[in-house]
Amino acid sequence: MRFLTRSLRGLLIMALTLGLLGTAVLLVAQALSVRATQTGPARAPSERMYAADVLTLEFRDLTPQMTAYGEIRSTRRLEVRASGSGRIIALSPDFKDGARVAQGDVLVRLDPAQYRAARDSARASVSDAQSALAEAERALVITNDDLEAARRQASLRQRAFERQRDLNTRGLGSAVTTEEAELAASSADQAVLGKRAALSLARSTRDQSQIALERAEIDLREADRVLAETEIRAGFQGILSQVAAVEGGLVSDNEMLAELIDPNALEVVFRVSTTQFVRLTDPDGALRPLSAEVRLQSASGEIRSDATLVRVGAAVEAGVAGRLIFARLDAPQGFRPGDFATVIVQEPTLDRVARLPAQAVNGNAELLALGPEDRLRTVQAEVLRREGDTILVRADVAPDTEVVARRTPLLGDGIRLRPIRSGDQGAASDVPRGTPAQAVEDAALRDNRNHPAMVTLTPAHRARLKAQLEAAKNLSPARKSQIAQELEATRVPAATLAQIAPMAGG
Repeated sequence: MRFLTRSLRGLLIMALTLGLLGTAVLLVAQALSVRATQTGPARAPSERMYAADVLTLEFRDLTPQMTAYGEIRSTRRLEVRASGSGRIIALSPDFKDGARVAQGDVLVRLDPAQYRAARDSARASVSDAQSALAEAERALVITNDDLEAARRQASLRQRAFERQRDLNTRGLGSAVTTEEAELAASSADQAVLGKRAALSLARSTRDQSQIALERAEIDLREADRVLAETEIRAGFQGILSQVAAVEGGLVSDNEMLAELIDPNALEVVFRVSTTQFVRLTDPDGALRPLSAEVRLQSASGEIRSDATLVRVGAAVEAGVAGRLIFARLDAPQGFRPGDFATVIVQEPTLDRVARLPAQAVNGNAELLALGPEDRLRTVQAEVLRREGDTILVRADVAPDTEVVARRTPLLGDGIRLRPIRSGDQGAASDVPRGTPAQAVEDAALRDNRNHPAMVTLTPAHRARLKAQLEAAKNLSPARKSQIAQELEATRVPAATLAQIAPMAGG
């Protein structure tokens, strides 16, 4: 009996326990169901707006600038070479790399002994030639006089022959006498011919002596020139380079001793593409004399000089594209041959173009223009030039049209925009994620000035507030949920934000 009573008591306790557990489960389920069904008042969906910088298209005549890189070269260079072989006996104190010399300065002196001996020998040859010429001229005078005497004698013999023939005709003379007179006249004529041949020979000897004298004088002048060139002088005012001579050294004929460069006759040579070259030519294909600016970076600053395009390379090297352009420097002070400089060429002026950031267009050369109700529309543009981070465009739009300065994947045709203008005090409140942090902070700050009772949150500020809310220990889950929903809004009441820090303990 006692066993039965204890069994019934145990069953009763078990039933009560199971009942209480079922009741608890039911209450928890009802509480969760009620909490799930308790939602805030439904908000009407609003259109998402994006913030972006806009610029006003200002069409005007602009001069594009073409940037290239080239090498400075000298247009006036002189190789200082030895005209003959010999020993260097003296060097100028300024005969050094980088030294500046004046025109006519003696740079190098070679040993003149052998060249002076050659000059003296040439001078003696001239004296011999002069003596031979004088002798030939005297012989010519004598031969000429001898010819005149022979002619007079031939004339007398001829008259004697004619007189004897006349006497013979009148019967006063004999045939033998006449024949003898005729033979004498013939001999006199033969003598005249011999004297004429002698005169011709004398004249030839005189001419040959004259030629020999001229040759001797040429040799003397050449000897004087070679002797003078033992003193090597600067051909013009300039700077020495590649100096390779020492006092006492032996040099060979035509050996290069240094190079003289004119620092005031410099040009820059740079390469451009074929497309860029076409922009620099006139309708006839000739290079325009356009202005340019040459810049050279240095530790102490930047060296600049104006330049003018002067000519184009005659041929294109194998394996190289484009064209070589030469520009003359107007103020070459500070530049040196071999410098690598930046060249900025002023291209011909373009009419009715606008300058925009390069990010304002996409790959299809399309702009996003601001239309009615601040909605974006696509505008086709023509990209005429690209200059670093900017472009020059031409588009068929009305004047003062506003366009997006920097396109992003979030912006497109039909999107409503909250424009950010230069100097504008307004800001975009609904800033999407992914916008640059600095732009978001600036937009939030401008919006807070316009709405003191409401605070526009940036993504970073919202994240900090959520972290503080999670760390709060004296808030109920329901209150935390309510504040979390308020933090998801674009603008949050300032009073709510003022409560979060004290609730989070700091």
